[in-house]
Amino acid sequence: MGIVNIDDDLHDQIRKASTVGCRSINAQAAFWVKMGMLSEMHPTLTFNEIVAREMRAAGVEIPPLRVAAA
Repeated sequence: MGIVNIDDDLHDQIRKASTVGCRSINAQAAFWVKMGMLSEMHPTLTFNEIVAREMRAAGVEIPPLRVAAA
């Protein structure tokens, strides 16, 4: 594992985002790096499509959405 130097403002944004996602600061930074890499590798996919693809690859079963009766 190495050390990555980032701007103080970006570090502050990562810290804030980590509380929303219930992740550590390092886990939040790793998530953003991975999602950025996947987005560059698959520019035609949306964020949600990438997340769904990664969930399926990890073995997470994604149930279909049910429409509530009005």
